Amino acid sequence: MSRQSPSASQDEARSGVLLALSAYLIWGLLPLYLKQIMHVPPVQIVAHRTVWSFVLVAIIVLAFGRLKGIRAALRTRGTFGLLMVSATLIALNWLFYTWAILHEHVLEASLGYFINPLVNVALGMIFLKERLRPVQWLAVGLAGAGVIVMAVAQGGAVWISLALAITFGLYGLVRKVVAIDALGGLAVETTLLAPVALGWLMWCAHTGEGAFGVDRDTDLLLIAGGLLTTTPLLLFAAAARRMRYTAMGLIQYLTPTLVFFQGILLFGEPLTTVHIITFGLIWAGLAVYVADMLRAHRAMPVTLPE
Repeated sequence: MSRQSPSASQDEARSGVLLALSAYLIWGLLPLYLKQIMHVPPVQIVAHRTVWSFVLVAIIVLAFGRLKGIRAALRTRGTFGLLMVSATLIALNWLFYTWAILHEHVLEASLGYFINPLVNVALGMIFLKERLRPVQWLAVGLAGAGVIVMAVAQGGAVWISLALAITFGLYGLVRKVVAIDALGGLAVETTLLAPVALGWLMWCAHTGEGAFGVDRDTDLLLIAGGLLTTTPLLLFAAAARRMRYTAMGLIQYLTPTLVFFQGILLFGEPLTTVHIITFGLIWAGLAVYVADMLRAHRAMPVTLPE
C-alpha cells in the first residue's frame, strides 16, 4: 500500500479545514439571505430551495456520471425507505429554520444548533446503543437544564430550538446509517421532495399567491436558494473526507455563533436574562463535551499506515 507523505497529508488537512469553514460560514450567514426575501411565505421559500436544489444536483449527477452509482445504492435493502424519512426530516428542518428567521426568532434558531451536538449524543445512546461517559452525561444534563429554563420562562419559544435540534439530529442519524454517499443521498432526497414542492408552487401561482415571476430580484434570490442549499452540503461532504472528525465537531459551532450574533447585532433581537442563563448552561455543556471529546481523541493510539 502506498504511504501518503506528511506534506501531502498536511495539505489535505488544510484544504479540509478551508472546505469546512466555507460550508459552516455559508450556513451561518443564511439569515442574511432569508431576510432579503421576508415578503415570501416560508413554505414557498422552502419549496423553491427544494426545486432549485434538485435542478443543480441533477446537473452535477449527470455531469459526473453518478446516476449509475445512485441506482446501485438504491437497490440496497431499506435505502429508499430511509431516504424518504431523511427527506421528510430535512424539509421540516428547513421549514422550521426559515419560519424562525422570518418571524424574528433568530436567537432560538441559533440555540437549536448549539443544542444539536448534544442531541446527537443522546440519539446515539438511544438508537445506536452507544454508551455515555460520566462527563458526557454532565454535558447533556447542563444542556437539558438550559432547555428547561427556557421552557419554564418562555415556553412558547423553546419549541423552535427543540424542533430544529431534533429534526436535524434525526436527519443526521438516518444519513449515518443509510448506505449512500452525500451527493447520492441529496439527489434522492431532492428528487422525492421536488414534485411536492413544484406542485405547491404551481398551486400558489394558480391562486395568485405565488412570489415567483413578480419581480426579477426576488426571482434571482429564490433561484439562488438552490445554490445556497447544495453548495455547503457538498463542501461539508468533501471536508469530512479530508480532516479529523474531532476538528469538524469544533468547527461546526461557527454556524450557530454567527447566527447568534446576527440576531443581536444586526436584527435587534433582545438578549433577555432567560437567554443569558439558557445560553450559559448550553455553552457550559458544550465546553464540557468538547473538552471530553479532545481528551478522548488524544488518548487514542496512533496507527501508522502500512
